[in-house]
Amino acid sequence: MTTAGSEATLASTDATLAAFAESVGAEEPIAVEGCRTRWLLGGELTSGTRLVGAPSGIVQYRPEEMTIAVRAGTSVADLDAALAERGQRSALPARGGTVGGALAVGENDLRAQGRGLLRTALLQVRYVSAEGRIITSGGPTVKNVTGFDLPRLMVGSLGTLGLLAEVILRTNPIPAVSRWLRADGVDPQRAIEAVIAPSAVLWDGTSTWVQLEGHGVDVDAEQRALASIGSFAEIDGPPELPPHRWSLTPAELPGLAGHTSEPDDGSGPERFVAVVGLGLVFADRPQPARSLAPELATIAGRLKHNFDPTGRLNPGRDPSRR
Repeated sequence: MTTAGSEATLASTDATLAAFAESVGAEEPIAVEGCRTRWLLGGELTSGTRLVGAPSGIVQYRPEEMTIAVRAGTSVADLDAALAERGQRSALPARGGTVGGALAVGENDLRAQGRGLLRTALLQVRYVSAEGRIITSGGPTVKNVTGFDLPRLMVGSLGTLGLLAEVILRTNPIPAVSRWLRADGVDPQRAIEAVIAPSAVLWDGTSTWVQLEGHGVDVDAEQRALASIGSFAEIDGPPELPPHRWSLTPAELPGLAGHTSEPDDGSGPERFVAVVGLGLVFADRPQPARSLAPELATIAGRLKHNFDPTGRLNPGRDPSRR
């Protein structure tokens, strides 16, 4: 792996990606194996599926342009370490795994309001298609991209549309000050309204956590604003997150704490931490299965067929269940 101080190092050769494409081939069921941190998300692979590993390593880092090209098999921890050397970070969640795996799962970091969303942070993808060809879509800068936004489509697709090989990500500066605060009995929506731009607001039905980031004087001012609505105390960091990820609408969120009849029907979690404003909830049990609306299921089926006519890419995975 290259060092973060290099602006243009280890150019991504055609041979590297060609070797990956050759290992994928054009026949038989195939899937990419990373660190298996979210291996069963979306369903189990069909028996007999062949596993391959994506290439790894930082390809090109341009800190002055806040972009980094990195291969999909690179661990998120290694990427974070390289960016931190130049005072930057990415939108990828710090929950283990590889870059490609995190993008395929499509899980935003719980601090996405400060770091940015995955779909907007992914500028370019190079992936291997079901036919075994290397496909490039997007570009290192948004203004150079025209046509269908294929990179955003790949985020959260669980590798069912293409196997990620290399990506270009947008980065952002690590703030001068980062501060976590916690209070009991405070409506999280009031916390969001009290400050200008929190990096995260979490809620477990009882306590509310807020992360403030920026210059010290601004963070101090935001903390004083929070003090006007509750007894917020400084803490070391966010709470420990339960293992399962749910997606909920804002209207469904109160039901987790028993304030409404839904989704508290016996299938709800006993413990949860909601990332308010993102529709993301971490819970102590898997989310009950949900069916796509018929029209959405039709669109998803046509899309899958167009990208993978024989259904060989990650068979058994269903992005609607991620």
